[in-house]
Amino acid sequence: MDNIKSYVGQHKDRFINELIELLKIPSVSADSAYSQDIFNTADAVKASLEKAGADLVEICETPGYPIVYAEKTIDKNLPTVLVYGHYDVQPADPIDLWTSPPFEPVIKKTELHPEGAIFARGACDDKGQMYMHVKALEYMVQNNNLPCNVKFMIEGEEEVGSPSLAWFVERNQEKLKCDVILISDTGMISNTQPSITTGLRGLSYVEVEVTGPNRDLHSGLYGGAVANPINILAKMIAQLHDENNHITIPGFYDKVEELSREERDEMAKAPFSIDAYKKALDIEDVYGETGYTTNERNSIRPTLDVNGIWGGYTGEGAKTVIASKAYAKISMRLVPAQDWNEITELFTKHFTNIAPKGVKVKVTPHHGGQAYVTPIDSLGYQAAAKAYEESFGIRPIPVRSGGSIPIVALFEKELKSKTIMMGFGLDSDAIHSPNEHFGIFNYIKGIETIPLFYKHFTELAK
Repeated sequence: MDNIKSYVGQHKDRFINELIELLKIPSVSADSAYSQDIFNTADAVKASLEKAGADLVEICETPGYPIVYAEKTIDKNLPTVLVYGHYDVQPADPIDLWTSPPFEPVIKKTELHPEGAIFARGACDDKGQMYMHVKALEYMVQNNNLPCNVKFMIEGEEEVGSPSLAWFVERNQEKLKCDVILISDTGMISNTQPSITTGLRGLSYVEVEVTGPNRDLHSGLYGGAVANPINILAKMIAQLHDENNHITIPGFYDKVEELSREERDEMAKAPFSIDAYKKALDIEDVYGETGYTTNERNSIRPTLDVNGIWGGYTGEGAKTVIASKAYAKISMRLVPAQDWNEITELFTKHFTNIAPKGVKVKVTPHHGGQAYVTPIDSLGYQAAAKAYEESFGIRPIPVRSGGSIPIVALFEKELKSKTIMMGFGLDSDAIHSPNEHFGIFNYIKGIETIPLFYKHFTELAK
């Protein structure tokens, strides 16, 4: 592994250009208008794995978009690492807030990325981080130092809840058999202080529909006499939190674990500046559940947020109507022991109960997943910690993320393997937002660090 920096330095420009070409394909899984682009991206990922040196690469059909599977086996008696990633991306909306077109990648220097960062949808989540693993494989194959077996499972539906992944995993357990699962779809504290994500929150995502009159009404003739679905929806949403920002759904907190003071104190050791946090977001103050710090609110506590709300007339000028319907999309981030199906049922019952008689309510569940925690005494975590320390020169800090990767719990259930989340992005990389980007330093550092994980995991697993 001594020549990894030399190899990466020699091929750095090519690695960057290859990623840029991948980012140009608008593989938006949420919008059927981009369906062909999804298939084109799968083809591109397949070609990149073949060029990197995988023995077997195939595009596997599913009920939805395809999964790209690859493997490189050097000795069946050695451990096997399964790499998971996704090639689909979030919609780019709102387009007008991008400083450059979302699918025309450009490199710009920023305060946190003086070496430059690639600005494009999917740069960090997850094309850039997924592609680090492809290039790490290339390095290990080209230099004859792949220490164990490796498999890849790269899907195209993660951003819409991975509806076909469970179907695929359940039917391919032997194909996917492994000793550890490696994912880079998370972040780290900073470029000087790496961290390993040891916990993910679960997710329940629903859409609500409130219906009043059987048609849009004139707000002058009917205003004040008929329930306005938009007004009602706003009031119902406001009732979902109390004055302490505590979620009011009966039974919501029944299975929420209260961490010990000792554990919370350990979490608090992670470097964090509340002033820098507020400055980065251009807000005057933070906001959240009373009794918890900002880092606790976005990692070890459950949440409920409105992700979108609409109804009535929103075009140019004025149109005085009482809308027949109003809608909202709502996500709930969950902590370990909270079952997302149970939470969805609790939400549906409560939201229906708080509606006044003048409207009808419909709740449509979209997708969800369970929370997950990786033990820090596992071989995979120890190998990752050694890899980061060797690459960055400092021991990584274990942290819990506020995000959700629902398939991680699925992997443990079906494949009986622990998942290690080696993320290289930063919180400031604007994933899911306009101007998403991924630092050149982070991309290259990931390629340099990943092979070290293979080395240490193979040594520890002997």
